[in-house]
Amino acid sequence: MRWVELPGAEPPTVYLHGLGSSSPAYFAQVATATGRRSLLVDLLGFGLSDRPAGFGYTMEEHADTVATLLRAVDLDGVRVVAHSMGGAIAIVLAERHPALVGELVLAEPNLRPAEPRALSARIAGYAEDEYVQTMHGRILNVIGTEWAATARQADPVAMHRSAVSLAGPRERWFLHSLCALPIPRTFLLGERSDRPADEAELVEAGVTVSVIPGGGHNMMLDNPKAFVEALTR
Repeated sequence: MRWVELPGAEPPTVYLHGLGSSSPAYFAQVATATGRRSLLVDLLGFGLSDRPAGFGYTMEEHADTVATLLRAVDLDGVRVVAHSMGGAIAIVLAERHPALVGELVLAEPNLRPAEPRALSARIAGYAEDEYVQTMHGRILNVIGTEWAATARQADPVAMHRSAVSLAGPRERWFLHSLCALPIPRTFLLGERSDRPADEAELVEAGVTVSVIPGGGHNMMLDNPKAFVEALTR
């Protein structure tokens, strides 16, 4: 697993990207602007990181590899800023390795099963061989230039297996795990995005919901200034 580390004030912040993305590409600008030491992590199979043969790419396996990284660099109680699929992984990380995570800031994380029209659900709907051999290249041509720029770096197997784990059935959904966590939690929502269906449940559980003006799902790119303000309040 590889990451980009930016110097700055302690305590550090760890950044986790979404499906087909890369933390340096999505978070470098905002992480630099916070003035805090930052670790911009590329999950296995994505960005700069390795694509190990036989890795399952489940949300739990991703979370455990991040935990291994944090222990290797002697960090605990960190603030984790995570986007989309990375938000789901951050929730699992905090649940499975509670000593390592002191705060979660989640930018439109996946909390429930993906809607059929969502890209993760569409990817998960293909057999792995079909996706890897045919559909990955086709999807790169329709997802937009920003996303495609990092998705081209991703291992197609990692894309498919991560999507299957993210969108498939689970005994306990990320929403319920997030609501049960005893740490500060913030849900960041792009102004152009739909309000979360579970907003009332999140607020009741003590999760702060904050809107990024002018932002969509990629709010850290749409309005980096407001995103930084949300991180430094």
